[in-house]
Amino acid sequence: MAHEFPGTVMHALDRPVWASLTTCHAGFSAGDARARRYLPDINLFASARDDTQAGLEALAALVRPGEQVYVLQVPVIGTPPCLTAVKRGRGLQLVARSGARFHASLAEITRLTEADAPEMLALATLTEPGPFLARTHAMGSFLGIRIDGRLVAMAGERFRFPGYTEVSGVCTHPDFRGRGLARNLSAAVSAHIVARGETPFLHAWASNLPAISLYESLGFEARTEVDAAIFCSRE
Repeated sequence: MAHEFPGTVMHALDRPVWASLTTCHAGFSAGDARARRYLPDINLFASARDDTQAGLEALAALVRPGEQVYVLQVPVIGTPPCLTAVKRGRGLQLVARSGARFHASLAEITRLTEADAPEMLALATLTEPGPFLARTHAMGSFLGIRIDGRLVAMAGERFRFPGYTEVSGVCTHPDFRGRGLARNLSAAVSAHIVARGETPFLHAWASNLPAISLYESLGFEARTEVDAAIFCSRE
């Protein structure tokens, strides 16, 4: 399934965390020209500029004792000095097909705001769509669905850099699954991104075939596999 689009090399997509931290999300980042990470209350992702020893050392220097960081990129991830990999895996990066149109039923969807942050965090903590912290919602726009006043599903934006925004944070409360809520929200978020003149992309674990099938049916296609790792400090 992994492939590049014909005649196109998307270098920013190969290192989406780095691309995001050095452009649209620079204000949410810490680090220097060799490595950067999201602020601890925003997200756990970090990235080196490249896979040189200097880059890995700079990345390791951003991790405080007891902390974890997530790394996601196309090239195979090297282990930074003084850090230990607590999890590794392979994912799939999908990008909206050229000309894809995303259709959603907007009647049940509401735009989430700062006032919804506690409920968003509670829902993400329960469903674990990926690292979601107190201010992760500040990374982009988030949409939700409420039933009887209760936030039961949401989806939003994570990594963003010129021309591209990632669809992420897609989750549904276990009591409300099977109703197509995640599909509708993913389509709505993607439609908003397209309306801004950007291309939506997203990531799924390579083994999560149901999710991949869902996203392909929405209008996404596989671009390439990605390497993913969680590191923690040895100190």
